[in-house]
Parts: sequence; structure tokens; C-alpha cells
Amino acid sequence: MPARAADAPTANDTARFLAGLPPAAESPLARLASEGWWRQHAQSFDGAFERVEHRQLARIRAWSGKHLGAARPTTFYMFSGPDFLYVNAFFPDAKTYVLAAREPVGKVPDVTTMRGALPSELARLRYSLSTIVSYSFFITQHMKSDLHRGQINGTLPILYVFLARSGKTIREVTPVRLDDDAAVQPDTEPVRGKAARGVRIIFAGADGEARTLYYFSTDLADDEVKSSNFLKFCEKLGPGNSFIKSDSYLLHSGAFTTARSFLLANSAVMVQDDSGIPLRYFNRKEWELQPYGHYLGPIGAFPGKYQPDLASLFRTAPPIDFGIGYRWQPHQSNLLLAIKKPGEPVPEARSEPAQGELRLRR
Repeated sequence: MPARAADAPTANDTARFLAGLPPAAESPLARLASEGWWRQHAQSFDGAFERVEHRQLARIRAWSGKHLGAARPTTFYMFSGPDFLYVNAFFPDAKTYVLAAREPVGKVPDVTTMRGALPSELARLRYSLSTIVSYSFFITQHMKSDLHRGQINGTLPILYVFLARSGKTIREVTPVRLDDDAAVQPDTEPVRGKAARGVRIIFAGADGEARTLYYFSTDLADDEVKSSNFLKFCEKLGPGNSFIKSDSYLLHSGAFTTARSFLLANSAVMVQDDSGIPLRYFNRKEWELQPYGHYLGPIGAFPGKYQPDLASLFRTAPPIDFGIGYRWQPHQSNLLLAIKKPGEPVPEARSEPAQGELRLRR
């Protein structure tokens, strides 16, 4: 981000403030966090995140620890929006998270300069998060309007909230773009072309180890993704684990064959609900498929996406005790765990390029 004034809050303090968590005592946000409207904001988020932790996230982490085994360094989450909350619950040990969707990165201004606008901006933020903390997904049409309004807008403030509420400490935040070689560059000036643009966040959990979150605002449809260099960038970090949830069944479409082929070729483990890659694209000689939960078919908003072969696979599936996806009730939710079989051609995992190679200025 642009150089901040000496008395401006850090990204981590801003994230905690937006998330309803107390900033550092020496932070310029500490006084604002004593205001009644902020305490009400904090109380609202405390209740919402306590419920989602008890109802879903803690149970997801338990399921993940039992079924997913050793983590790959990278986790891909396409069509994610700003949903770090759930990908972190399923893959808590990833070193690098790569999220991508069409929603804009947006901005988080110095909130100490906003004063009178803050109560309404925080109320808008709570509204933007209401469906994902209640049901586990964003509503695309709502995001198109919610993430474009106000002074605090886009995916970045939501990523801040989810990182803070997941117990992470933000160390660095840098706007980035991909160049013609699919290398990450600082995004400091207008650039022509369709290369993907986004943000890189360096954060740490309780263990203090630095981890990386990328969010790219990019179109994953065939006619756009081939010229954005996004999948070339991902290939440098693969193979990895992949997560797909509540993606409007886009991977069922012929307009997303490139992204679908990439995930099948560059994933060692894939966790998805039925909105992900249709069962017919998994070669049973290459993949071990393990169903969990109940498959009832898509909700009414997505007609024509029922999969008879998936219904057959789920006929004797063991239950899950948490809700996920569009059918967010636990007794209606489904997950497919796809594991590439030993001996199948999974490329050697690559480490993330060194910071010098990325040419990022901190």
C-alpha cells in the first residue's frame, strides 16, 4: 500500500478494528474503539463469528484434520470472492493461498480520517458479510452492489476481517499485477492489457510463520483467462490442493473449460461441493473419490445441474456434521474429496519465488 503517515494505523490494526477486535493500545484507532457505535459493531461480530465457529468452522477443521492428511504448500480457491474464512478452515496449514474471482480488490482508506462516516461504513460491512457468516456463501448479485459502495469497498476489507477473525496477524499488504511472464509486480500505475491484478497479503498465525494470501480480481472464463496470465502464475506454485464451493455451477459450463482442465491437472487433492467440477470429468483411473454428506441436487436457482451419477456415488456416503455450500443445512450438505492416486502424473511441487524474483517493494 502507499507509504503511510507515522501516525496512521497499521494494516493489522485496521483489520482488527474492522473485525470488531481491539487494536493495539498504542494504535491511533484505540480511541475510536472506545466509542459506543464501535462497541456495538464489535458485539455484533462477536456473536456472528462465535456462531459460525461453533456451527461450522471448528467442525470443518476437525473433518480436515481427519481426512485431508499432509498439506500441499499451495491451496487454490477459484471463484472464491473474498472467502478466506472457509478455505483457511479446510486447509489451515497451507503456506500460500491463491484466491480469484471477478470482484474488485477495492480499498481500505485510513479510517482515522473518516470519523462521522465510520458507523455507516461498518454497518455496510456487517451487511456484506451477513450471508457468508450465516449460510457459508456470498450471493453474487449482492456482491456486485455491496462491494462497490462506500469508502471501504471491494474484497480487501472483507479479507481483513476474515484474517483478523481467524487469528492472523497481517504484516504486509501490496497491490500487485501479473506481467507478460506471469511474474508478480507491484501495481503502482495504470497498465494496458488484460493481465490479472490483485493484492498480496503476508500474514502469520499463532505459530509466527509467515504465509501468503493472494487475491486476484480476474475473469476465469475461457475467453479471458487465457490472456490474463493468471493460470500461468498458478502453475508456478502448483501442484496444490484445490477448494471449490458455491461457484454458481460455473465449472459445469463449456465457458470455463480452461480453468476446469487446470484444476484437474494441477491438483493433488480437491475438496468441492456439487457446484464444482462435474463428476463425469474425473477419470476414475486417476482419482480416488470419497463422498461425504448428502447429495440432494442443486437449489432451485440452478436448474438443470442435477447429476444422477453423483447421486449414485453419494448413496452410501458417511455424514458430515456441518453445513457447507448452497444447501447449508448439515443434513443437506455434500462434499466430494478427490485425491489423485499414487503414480499418477502430478508435477513436482514448486516453492514460491523468492521476494527478489518477485521484485516487490515492501
